[in-house]
Amino acid sequence: MQVSIETTAGLERRMKVQVPAERVEREVEQRLKSLGKRAKLNGFRPGKIPYDVVKKRFGSEVRQEVLGDLLRDTCNEAFMQEKVNPAGGPRIDTVNNKPGMDLEYTATFEVYPEIKLSGTEGIQVERPVAEITEADIDAMVANLRQQRATWETTERGARKGDRVQLDFNGSVGGESFPGGKADKIFVVLGENRMLADFEQGLDGVKADEHREFDVRFPDDYHIQEVAGKIAHFKVHAHRVDSQKLPEVDAAFCKSFGVTEGGITKLRAEVTENMRREMADTVHRRLKDQVLEALLSANPVELPKALLDDEIENLRCGAVERMGVKDSKKSVELPRELFEEQAKRRVSLGLIMGEIISQRQLRVDTKRLDERLERMAGDYSNPAEAVHSMRSNPAVMRQLESLVLEDQAVDGLLEQAVVTDKPTSFQELMHFQEHLHEHAPA
Repeated sequence: MQVSIETTAGLERRMKVQVPAERVEREVEQRLKSLGKRAKLNGFRPGKIPYDVVKKRFGSEVRQEVLGDLLRDTCNEAFMQEKVNPAGGPRIDTVNNKPGMDLEYTATFEVYPEIKLSGTEGIQVERPVAEITEADIDAMVANLRQQRATWETTERGARKGDRVQLDFNGSVGGESFPGGKADKIFVVLGENRMLADFEQGLDGVKADEHREFDVRFPDDYHIQEVAGKIAHFKVHAHRVDSQKLPEVDAAFCKSFGVTEGGITKLRAEVTENMRREMADTVHRRLKDQVLEALLSANPVELPKALLDDEIENLRCGAVERMGVKDSKKSVELPRELFEEQAKRRVSLGLIMGEIISQRQLRVDTKRLDERLERMAGDYSNPAEAVHSMRSNPAVMRQLESLVLEDQAVDGLLEQAVVTDKPTSFQELMHFQEHLHEHAPA
């Protein structure tokens, strides 16, 4: 088998392959003989069909099957022979496949870029350093109380922290717009899930009250029809509920799995969870800085095949999060929405792969087990979740890749220039913006 490879442009290569006619004809003959032993034709006993009859009856079909298999097999053989690792499947174009003549074809594909790592030592990073204070713990317990809060209908006017059930109908210049109408939705004043003008318009509203007010939409609002415009809203409040927080007592502690030790034990376990989540956040901050430094120091030419695959993965993920079951809907999302994110992910994947290869890193089984246990902790039956994940090869490959990446980042951090930056727990965790549940594990 003769093979030659030429560079066409960038990472693209064109490989010419010539398979001797003898190999093609030998394979065709072997398959026809094998077929003759099991084929059934009227007038012939099983296994007694003459070769010439089999060839005349099935020759064309068998030849096409052989050619298809040879194209795949010899292409892979050629890659191994030339020590080529294609980035994505090749496009094969047949040049000659006539009977009695050599099979000739070209395979066009991309190769992985050659990465010459730089900037892996002395990366400068800032490490946020915070202490968890009693006030932070108090705020977290208050957050837990809000999670167990109940609602009571009130006759007074709505104020911050109250929940209002309402209908609204908005219009711009007398015309309705997407998302401008809803019935019997709940709005909690002060959560800032609605625009500030809208929440302000509900201040003091009472049950069964009708109101009208204007709302100015930001210039960058995601609904283009109302971005930068003023909309007029008609609102009907059905009821107003005030929030009733539970007492911090034995029943409250028990609702978070603390059956002994009361509030002292609850605060201790909450504090431990806060420390664990803070450590995770600090590690993510450091990791993000390392990855950004690597991207900046190592610009990578990306194979189009890898980029296209990643864009499609991101599209499908977005469709799934939107609750759309038809995967074909992903093609309706513009490529531009995912291109930059895909470029970053593919670039980092290639860079980290090179670091892992050069440093000959192997998966730390202890870290893998710890990651599995933590992930399983989010399920009602952790042991069953661990077993399910371990029995799924795709999930395990992904987890092993994540663990290897963390090992590589930790190795880079050992060589980094780290500067501590004092901060507070609430600032580090964006506590007021993103309230998390820090209940005992």
